[in-house]
Amino acid sequence: MDEAIQNEFIISPGIRSNPAEVIVEAKHLSKRYKGCLALNDVSFDIHRGDLIGLVGKNGAGKTTLIRVLTGVAHPTSGTFSLFGASDPKGVTKNLAKVAAMVEQPALYNSMTATENLMTRCILMGVENPMDGYIRDKLEFVGLDDAYHDKRKVKDYSLGMRQRVGIAMSMVGEPQLMVLDEPTNGLDPEGIRQIRELLLRLNKEKGVTMMISSHILSELSKFASSYVFIDRGVIVQQITANELEAKVGKVLIIQTSDNSAAYQLLKTKNYDVEFIKDSLNVHDVINSADVLNLLSEAKIHLIGMKEEENSLEDYFMNLVTSAADRVFDAKGGNI
Repeated sequence: MDEAIQNEFIISPGIRSNPAEVIVEAKHLSKRYKGCLALNDVSFDIHRGDLIGLVGKNGAGKTTLIRVLTGVAHPTSGTFSLFGASDPKGVTKNLAKVAAMVEQPALYNSMTATENLMTRCILMGVENPMDGYIRDKLEFVGLDDAYHDKRKVKDYSLGMRQRVGIAMSMVGEPQLMVLDEPTNGLDPEGIRQIRELLLRLNKEKGVTMMISSHILSELSKFASSYVFIDRGVIVQQITANELEAKVGKVLIIQTSDNSAAYQLLKTKNYDVEFIKDSLNVHDVINSADVLNLLSEAKIHLIGMKEEENSLEDYFMNLVTSAADRVFDAKGGNI
């Protein structure tokens, strides 16, 4: 494939109608664990106010990326800036503006919810936390009665433990929250409650958020943009509006010269992308218009079909083709 086409397909970011301050900018991050390349030349950015869905299959590199961005792990190579600081001292200082919940809430099981938050407040240097501060956090996450509850958090349901964890993440008023699979293991009602809570944090508190999940259909209910990762490679960063345009009816074609067909359709403002050995043309009103363009350009049609493209279809097609192209371009597997 033509290199320019490949690069456009893989790393094209979503176009933002109202560009905001970049608070995280990752450049060529890689992380290797004893011969395993968990992150492979990762570059992306997070803007203030974003609610980003980090999407990937289990083992795709989501947790490793979160650990690097939150200072838990250090990249083997590459750099990233945090709230404008890129030097190690500045990044470390600005980590105080970041809260993370990786894999599961870090709770003290033998303590009550209030005692857990009190401990967090002490660590964060919050003054007078018992003067309504802890109560407000618990009430915000829907645990109104937990302030005086004498039960230990080990006796809470999974959904309640997740909400305590989010309340603890709110201590110190973070500007960026990074949550790893916050709805994992919850029932549908618990998932809905956590989703609504995260939306409130984003809209009412102005917290920028990155939320990882392997369930795209759930993230699609509230994310404003997405970062797709597969086998340690960022295969696409895209806005919710752009993703929505790619879901629905898609025209799948194979031609005698896919690269030429791709360039031709791009010049005519078609939303087209390479998927394996075919071209997927999205949001086509009349397929005959596409065929006429190809015919006039002497590009022969080899195969054509129309399909309904779901969110999951789009994601699976993306990660099974784009990442392979990255590996080929970089000279092999990760």
